[in-house]
Amino acid sequence: MADLLTDAQFNEFRKLIYDSSGITFSETNRSILDSRLKERLRDKNLENLEDYYKLITSNKEEFKLFLDSITTNLTRFFRNQPHFDALINYVIPHVIEEKQSGVDRKIRIWSAGCSTGEEPYTIAMLLKDKLPAPWTFEILASDISLKSLMVGQTGFYADSRVSGIPQNYLASYFTKADGGYQVKPDIMKTIKFDYHNLRFDMGARNLDIVFCRNVLIYFDENAQKITLDHFWNSMAKHAYLFIGHSESLFGMDTKFEFLKTPWACLYQKNI
Repeated sequence: MADLLTDAQFNEFRKLIYDSSGITFSETNRSILDSRLKERLRDKNLENLEDYYKLITSNKEEFKLFLDSITTNLTRFFRNQPHFDALINYVIPHVIEEKQSGVDRKIRIWSAGCSTGEEPYTIAMLLKDKLPAPWTFEILASDISLKSLMVGQTGFYADSRVSGIPQNYLASYFTKADGGYQVKPDIMKTIKFDYHNLRFDMGARNLDIVFCRNVLIYFDENAQKITLDHFWNSMAKHAYLFIGHSESLFGMDTKFEFLKTPWACLYQKNI
């Protein structure tokens, strides 16, 4: 099948995508948008893009499914181990020290762009294992992909998906099931999965740690700035931000401070 998008249609769809989500499509990834639109037309039994454009601009649920179809959901358990080493050996001790003088003994974490849930479950397993009593934690896991969120909420992963999990964690926090592994309830209850578009403020406040890894690369500078401002507003006074190892805030207009630990580099809100 030939390319579906004309130049005018490409500009129309990518403007709609950008204005609603901050995701940027350029000529280099135009073919991805083209192929995803072909899939959606087949699924909806529509003949032309004009009809589909009318559908997604009038039907919020279909628009969510469309955004879902154009996002990339590559992830795995314990992805980029140095980040989790920094979390356990540096960030958590500093968060505990900062909160020690108060009565709050709960650590609040946001996994933004959580995909199918491997990242928040990794964090939950680590904290369940390493966090000293009487400290507890809660994790908000959000994504723009409804299909991915459903996987995370279910907590079932095929055998091929759990290869990165240490054997002691697999035994402690999963139950073997037909064809894969099921996350145990005491881990699942620490995570709340929720649909969220990073273009908008989530409304959460006083978060101690935010993970948003390999998401900002899909945004242009303006959308990145909007997202980072939302993170800043959601975070406690001395909170920590993890972004992808190939991402950087260097040269951006942001109030986050660069932080280099012996394990990994990250950023801090420090006011």
